[in-house]
Amino acid sequence: MNNHYNQPDDTFGDATARMTRAVFSEGVDRAVLLMRHSAREYRRDIHDLENPLTEEGRALAARFGTQLPDVNLRGYSSPVKRCTDTGTLAIGASSAAGRGGVVSRVRDVEAFGVFYALDQIRMWKGLRDAGGLANYVGGWFAGDVSQAAMMNPHRAVAMVLEVMLDKLRAPATEAGQRQLDLCVTHDMTIFTMRHGAGLETVDAEDVKFMDGLILFEKDAKVYFASQHGGMVEVDDALMAHSR
Repeated sequence: MNNHYNQPDDTFGDATARMTRAVFSEGVDRAVLLMRHSAREYRRDIHDLENPLTEEGRALAARFGTQLPDVNLRGYSSPVKRCTDTGTLAIGASSAAGRGGVVSRVRDVEAFGVFYALDQIRMWKGLRDAGGLANYVGGWFAGDVSQAAMMNPHRAVAMVLEVMLDKLRAPATEAGQRQLDLCVTHDMTIFTMRHGAGLETVDAEDVKFMDGLILFEKDAKVYFASQHGGMVEVDDALMAHSR
């Protein structure tokens, strides 16, 4: 399997969709895709988590849906509206294109939100002081962030993986049919999962809109992969902090 899915002329979401198609082309029947939301506004007069998708972001999310493989889709997202809208627009576009069966409603799941921020005011201040998200997440893993502000990052990684594994192993929407569970989250979660799972370090690649990570089972092993080429087996060591 080719594990590097980026191409020079890509726009947002292209590499993620390409990775997803490649996984299913290898004979995989079920997969769970965790991806960042589409292009968003950056208004300063509202709380950052209330910033919606831009019109371009809405169009990109729909375009992404038409690039997904012809499999059944089920949607989950962070409770933040731009994430829910990204999933809804992508699944709606896939359905309109005549793809596999879908569950049109995208259900909120707290594990795809910023649940690991135990004190959001301290998190926002830390982000500002660190000079950016990658630096902050790197410092979090290095132990430079108080666990009164952010939970243990390895525990956060294991908890998200546990929820994704539950989706992977749950009964399919339609027995015997291939299925993708689409889970929409935030850039901080993608940075956290890439770094904490050993896919790419926080300083290796930025997290762009609709960048994704995919979980799937092949030859009785479960793998977690990035569009940038990283791939790891999900084993007991990776899940050690889930409890």
